[in-house]
Amino acid sequence: MHSFDSLRAQYPVFRYRGFSVTPEREAVRVQYDFAVDGLTEFAPTWVLPCRDPAAFPGEDPAVRALLFSIGMTEAVSYWKAACPPRMLVSAGPLDAAQIAWWKKLYFHGLGEFFYKNGIRTSEADFLTIECDAPPAPLPRPLTPPQAGCLIPVGGGKDSVVTMELLRAFPQEKTAYLIGAGKAGVATARIAGFDAAGTVSFARTLDPRLLALNAEGFLNGHTPFSALVAFSAVLAAYLGGRRYVVLSNEGSANESTVAGSDVNHQYSKSLEFEADFRAYLAAHLPCGVEYFSLLRPFHEIQIARCFTRYPQYFGAFLSCNVGSKTGRWCAKCAKCLFICLMLAPFLPPETLRGIFGRDLLDDPAMREDFRKLLGLAPEKPFECVGSRAEVSLACALAAEACDARGEALPLLLREYRALALPAPDRGMLRAKSEAHFVPDAFLPYLTPLYT
Repeated sequence: MHSFDSLRAQYPVFRYRGFSVTPEREAVRVQYDFAVDGLTEFAPTWVLPCRDPAAFPGEDPAVRALLFSIGMTEAVSYWKAACPPRMLVSAGPLDAAQIAWWKKLYFHGLGEFFYKNGIRTSEADFLTIECDAPPAPLPRPLTPPQAGCLIPVGGGKDSVVTMELLRAFPQEKTAYLIGAGKAGVATARIAGFDAAGTVSFARTLDPRLLALNAEGFLNGHTPFSALVAFSAVLAAYLGGRRYVVLSNEGSANESTVAGSDVNHQYSKSLEFEADFRAYLAAHLPCGVEYFSLLRPFHEIQIARCFTRYPQYFGAFLSCNVGSKTGRWCAKCAKCLFICLMLAPFLPPETLRGIFGRDLLDDPAMREDFRKLLGLAPEKPFECVGSRAEVSLACALAAEACDARGEALPLLLREYRALALPAPDRGMLRAKSEAHFVPDAFLPYLTPLYT
């Protein structure tokens, strides 16, 4: 394993040299050009569906600025292999405010990466970003969006709830996927989005990055949801959609490591959402508005709402391990967390049908269970809810077992034995005002707090 300091000394410069847009059959290929001086070059790609590639508006200033921004977001995945102290950007213009914005995203979006790799650094010192591209006027979009929603769909319960809540929303809607994962496609189809109503962008990592990881170069979590943000805004702009409607909830704001700013979900947080909206307004005024519909709510409210849609039980999937096979692994902290969120509202046989076995009666899940409850300094490094939500879910699930006259499974027996402070039941009816949901969408949120 290489060290942070030795890599930075040996490889001092990362370059974002440019990107190309090439027409293909019913698509355009966007290829990015990155390099680490003295180490290697990288050429990751995105493929965007396009019925008439020759007419793709690649010279539209808003499109070019969004493609450039996707590249800036992609770059961090390649930069982290050697963490060069200097980044030279030639692919597009950046002013001082933009450089500060990107440094903040990189630093906080890599919080888990720094923490797990034992890297001690600061936002001021970890990276210098320089830009030698000529200044450019503010992008003026040629075809501003008209109306309607683009809904990013990952295949989990949250995007399912967003799709269902907006079924009656009177404007047109499009589902957006990165890749064509089985769960994302399946849940979108159940929600009524056929192939014509779905846009899928394909993203491919450069295999040279994977080779460096195998050789012991640095690796770890990056702010993937920032890629979702920029690419979804591009998809909305190209498709004439006014809103990008995310499904990030309030608990994404909680740090993963207690007493720190390390947050696995930083790019799903309210802080990032506010920063991203400000960036669009100041530097990318393309007419698309980005917000999270579920931000005012807790995970347990979203889970309760999800259980009203049993048609998705056999299709949804939130397990990162299982995403490769299209099945819940039923062994990881994410599987356990989803099971706990659903347990107050679904009987054990339904949970077994979803996960394939009884996770709450498995001694092997004890360590993750304790982390989810906040009995360890770290929550699992997954997209999981707050410690308080987990405690409430356990209390409600145990009461549901009592009401059915069932013996408590192992983990719920251990929860009761802990005699923790009574959880806040008000979470089931809560609705935070810390959100950016436009007024037109607020009437559709009632099922989450009733």
